[in-house]
Amino acid sequence: MLTSVFLALLVSSAIATEKGGALPSLNDTKAAETFIDSADVVVIAFLEGEDSRGYEELVAAAKRVDSVPVAICTVKEVWADYKVSSDTITLFRKADNHQENLVLADAKKLDSDGLTNFITTNEVRYITEYDQVTAVGLFGSEVKSHLLLFANRGTKEFTELKNKLEALAPEFTGKFLFVLINGAVKSNSRSLNYFGIKSQDLPRVGIYDGDSDMKWLLPVGEISTERVREFCQSFLRGDLKEVKQAGAEAKTEL
Repeated sequence: MLTSVFLALLVSSAIATEKGGALPSLNDTKAAETFIDSADVVVIAFLEGEDSRGYEELVAAAKRVDSVPVAICTVKEVWADYKVSSDTITLFRKADNHQENLVLADAKKLDSDGLTNFITTNEVRYITEYDQVTAVGLFGSEVKSHLLLFANRGTKEFTELKNKLEALAPEFTGKFLFVLINGAVKSNSRSLNYFGIKSQDLPRVGIYDGDSDMKWLLPVGEISTERVREFCQSFLRGDLKEVKQAGAEAKTEL
């Protein structure tokens, strides 16, 4: 709790709200670093100013995607630190240490709907709930190995397991993306079938490796932090290659 309060105070002191502006302004590299570190996913608009193309559209998009903090930086010395040379809207995420750049000069059309889509499709977190929107960012990531939590929303295990794996995920940054698949959603039945499990079998944990198109299930039992950590490490060691895959035929996507 104290750490969260301290970080919030640090962030608020490092950024300033432009007079009459809707987005907080980052005035130096330290402020930018603090802002980026403040959440799993953040967006920084590297723009000349509030009159720049894309600013008003981003303000509108930020109001629609209030789960992602958004700020503006007009200081070009800071731009250089993030390899930005022209007006760019950039999404930073911790789960795979990724920086997604939308260079405005390359954007033929720029509106709030498009920017909302840019943010939501790239909103990959330490644990990301799978759906048609987040699938774009998940499968577009350079990290191709996914640790999957299959759980039915509304059950007593759902929130507890989600929080447990979300806390574990930072240990595997750059190696795994942690993905939550809600078995109570009918459209997710394809994912369950792919692993050869049913909604009544949940919760279960699996690994999907996009590079080899292979998949495995953690054996039935307690889903503890220790067991999931060892499951991930066994994959990284190459041990799972000798283990029978989950489900039936391998497919190319979840």
